Order: sequence, then C-alpha cells, then structure tokens
Amino acid sequence: MPGSSHLDMKLLAGTRALLAFHTRELPQRDDLCGAFCGALALRAAGVRAQDGETLDQDAVALAAGSVVSRLGDHGILPHGETGRRDYRLALPLIDDANTSGTTAAGLVEAVTELAAGRCEAIPFSGPWTVETLGGLFDRAAALERPVSLVANLATRHLWGSRARVEQLLGYLLDGNQDGPPPDWDVGHFACVIGRLSGPGGSLYGIADTYPSLGRGGLHAQPQERLAAAIERRSMPAGGVIAVVCAEDAASLREGAGALGLLEGTWDNGTVTQATLT
Repeated sequence: MPGSSHLDMKLLAGTRALLAFHTRELPQRDDLCGAFCGALALRAAGVRAQDGETLDQDAVALAAGSVVSRLGDHGILPHGETGRRDYRLALPLIDDANTSGTTAAGLVEAVTELAAGRCEAIPFSGPWTVETLGGLFDRAAALERPVSLVANLATRHLWGSRARVEQLLGYLLDGNQDGPPPDWDVGHFACVIGRLSGPGGSLYGIADTYPSLGRGGLHAQPQERLAAAIERRSMPAGGVIAVVCAEDAASLREGAGALGLLEGTWDNGTVTQATLT
C-alpha cells in the first residue's frame, strides 16, 4: 500500500532466557555492570550453576576479579537510581571509584571458567563502525544456538533511553538523528539482544543494568550511536565480548576476522583484585 514501510526484526538466539533472568536480577549491584552482563550471557547459554552455586552477578564478579568502590557514589548513577550494595559474596574494596568495576579480560576469564567448556567468550576490540557492528550482529544472529553480545561502551554517545515513538520511527523510516540526550556519562557494560531495521537505519535492542533506563532496563539505540559508544571516543578503550556455544566459536571467529575485527581484550581503565595485592 502507498506509504507503507517494511521493518525487519532479529533477536539473538537465547534472548528469551536472557531476558527472563534480566528481569529477576535487576538492578546491578554497584560497580558490577560487567559481571551482571556476564551472568546474563551465561544464563542465555543455559549455564545456571557451578558446583551447586547459582551463577549470578556476584559469582561472575568474584571469578572476574572485580573490585568495588568502598563508598557508593550516587552521583554517577542514572537518574532515579539509588544504588545497590547488598552483595551476596565478599568482593575486594578500593578507595578510587574511578577504577572500580570489571576489566574486559577479567570478564572473559570468568565466563570461560564458569561455563566449563560449554561456551566461549570471544573479545573483539575493533575497529568499531556501523558496518563492523552490523556484520558481527549478522553473524551472531545467524547462529541457531544461544549467543550473547556484551558491549563495553561509553554512555555519553548513546541516545537517552526513553526516546519517544515518533523519534524512533523518524530514525527507522527517515534516518532522523534527533533523539534525546544521554541519560548519564560513564564507562559501562550492557547486552545487545536484537535489531530492528528500516529504510532509514537500524535500532539495536539493549538489555541494560538499571530498571530506570528505558522500560524495565530495555531500550533501543541507533546503529551510529551504538558504534560510537563501543568505540568509546575520548575514553579508555571499549569492545564487544561474544559469548557463544563452543560449537559455534570457530565460525564466529572466522566471520569476525573477515570483517576486519581484531580479537583481543582492551584496557577499559578498571583495575583487578590481582593488581591490588
């Protein structure tokens, strides 16, 4: 019919399991955004426990060598969030809140260890453009077994998480970049779960770590904004960790290599438990 437009939606395999756990696990505990996302990726892959212990954000943080700021800083949280410090496990503390959290290398090691051979965590450090982001998503979306994409990004480059419907449609149909300003300005981890594409561009679905972001922690980001956020311009480096079933690791590596993506971790400015001793 005249004026109609076709939108194409793709969800990564395992997304429904990831979202079910996401709803129960929200919000992240202070400084554990990376561990929170690692736990989501493990749950998407069907990895729920190790030696009888539930693999939640605390378990991933402990395995990753995450460090927690001694005092919470409410000033760096999204509007409406008060922080969460009810840690289930004892995690090492640090005075400098600017270097607390989880390293990319630590998260890769934690997921690999806790998955016990069932899946692999493959880090890609870039280069990040609309094309490489889209190509990696396409290769992940083609897999029939569960796969998660954990993005280490800079929130300053994102749209605000509560874009109006007309703004989302204006982008999808016409490529209009006029979106809301960013909610906050930190280095952060979040999961990319799907993509909605139209004639004007593609919006990526984000499973975030706070319920105040978007609707219950879910929001959409234009491809240009997300690629820039993962590139983390003017901040320590970022990247994407693909968590795939072991049987699919080789094919995803090959596909990412064909895109020119480099495999390897990056320094996101966070310290680890090991560097404190």
